[in-house]
Amino acid sequence: MPYNTSIFMSCLRSILLAILVLIAGVVIVPALAQQSVGASSKLPVPRFVSLRSDMVKVHRGPSKDHPVVWTFTRAGLPVEITAEFDNWRRIRDADGSEGWVSQGLLSRRRTGLVAPWEKAKTFDLMTRPGAGEVKARVESGVLVSLKTCDGVWCRITVNDVDGFMKQETLWGVYPNDKLAE
Repeated sequence: MPYNTSIFMSCLRSILLAILVLIAGVVIVPALAQQSVGASSKLPVPRFVSLRSDMVKVHRGPSKDHPVVWTFTRAGLPVEITAEFDNWRRIRDADGSEGWVSQGLLSRRRTGLVAPWEKAKTFDLMTRPGAGEVKARVESGVLVSLKTCDGVWCRITVNDVDGFMKQETLWGVYPNDKLAE
């Protein structure tokens, strides 16, 4: 059977086009989703905020008519806003649990949790980014205040101690996110 070059080239073009479409779907669509804004706030969704109060009731849906599914009992915990509806925000905590809270119970103050996915592990708080000295060791799950982040390192405060921690060890800030004071 003779080799048909035009059929081969047509198949190769189709395969390359399918690969390009797949790459575009994997790379471009998530980037666009990351850049959406909330209909109510006009702020980016998703985004990190913190709890304003020691008592935050989380509802199954976006109103007080929906049942409370759990209650946060610590102000300052970081949560991720994943959706908005009027003055309600769907939030996700560090464990991945989601529910709805009134926007008035949230603060723009940025906080983080030290590697909540690790159990009983400590992380170095450095005097400066990179080659600094270890200033303190911070346990996983500890709540910290985020001051600045450059995409690799964050300047944080924990119990009045100020230092730098690798951004990848913090839940409450996205990878490569930059925060200014």
